[in-house]
Amino acid sequence: MKGFCPFAILLLAAVLVTVARGGHEVPVYPSFYPHEIEIRALAPESAADALLKATIHAYVGQPPRFADPLPGSIRTAESLGSFVVVRINPESSPAKNEAAACAAVIRVVRDLAVKPGAFIFHPYPVTPFHGDYLHHADLAEAAKAHYSDTAAGPAVAVSKLKIRASVRLAQSYPDWSAQDADWDAEIVEIDAAEIVASATLTVNGWLAPPWVRTGWFHAERLLAGTINDTAAKQHIEADSQRLTTNDFHGVAERINLERDLVTSLTAGCRNIVAGYTVKREYYNAEFSAGIENVGYDAIEGLQSPMFIRTVKLKDFPWNGWLALGIDAQPKAAWNPIGGMSDRFGRLLWFAVGDPALVPSPYEAGWMLNRIADIPPNSPQ
Repeated sequence: MKGFCPFAILLLAAVLVTVARGGHEVPVYPSFYPHEIEIRALAPESAADALLKATIHAYVGQPPRFADPLPGSIRTAESLGSFVVVRINPESSPAKNEAAACAAVIRVVRDLAVKPGAFIFHPYPVTPFHGDYLHHADLAEAAKAHYSDTAAGPAVAVSKLKIRASVRLAQSYPDWSAQDADWDAEIVEIDAAEIVASATLTVNGWLAPPWVRTGWFHAERLLAGTINDTAAKQHIEADSQRLTTNDFHGVAERINLERDLVTSLTAGCRNIVAGYTVKREYYNAEFSAGIENVGYDAIEGLQSPMFIRTVKLKDFPWNGWLALGIDAQPKAAWNPIGGMSDRFGRLLWFAVGDPALVPSPYEAGWMLNRIADIPPNSPQ
């Protein structure tokens, strides 16, 4: 018995040494979901210093003001920013006939396209940030050719047009400053994330509707309201109804319906998407005070349940204390039934709502979060 005890101790030590030599924890974790999340309203002027000091791990919203050059520990997440939309004033001279309206739009789009940095020229409402872009890539290229200098034909001189532009674009184009009612064309930026947010419903852990992040749905939201032709409007409504009620047979028919819908929406010249901007949001990736494994939505960026469900703090194998800054004060009531409709409230709800599905980061669909897809009659 006395000889057995030392043997048992040596055997236990050998087992422990063997385990330690492997140096591996569980290789797959179901989630890196932090067990404490702080969300702080923070102005962009203060966000840069907070990120550098790691008092916040990521900043959701407008770019902070960093001193050049940007530190290597600060990384960016790029998503779709806004659609740049050109509209013809229905009371203006170019609106009197379709040919004049198209000539005016072509001129404005050409001038936009030659100004580098202001936006990305892409005269088609489905962008490379959309998960269904490959279904529309040929149509997008055809639209670019149509609005190019060589293919678009004659256009009116831009100096003869009174153009009203958004604040940011007016800074890049100081001549476009028409502010009164007497304007010919208007250039506006429509936030892509707000299109998604305004159409999303949260019910019992489900985010709906399922098509809220698709390019064809955004095209409809941007352009359908200005279609005046009765036949075209009926055609668009019929395509939209079939898509939203699953009235099609197979993937090929669905894709053709989506292409047909966007083609009908972009047939006119009085309201077009000229391109888009890119949104960049910043986070700290320093070891060990920063974060990693950052997943985010291509449309909503970091303000997405995908980010909350995938972000991992570097100094914790899982869980930990996550600190986020956001450029929006809480404004709406925190009502889980009626919805948290402001940006601060939506981010808060993504942190505590635990949805059954979360947006897939590289496509227009969804991925399972806390449910399992088990085929009927499968062995349990």
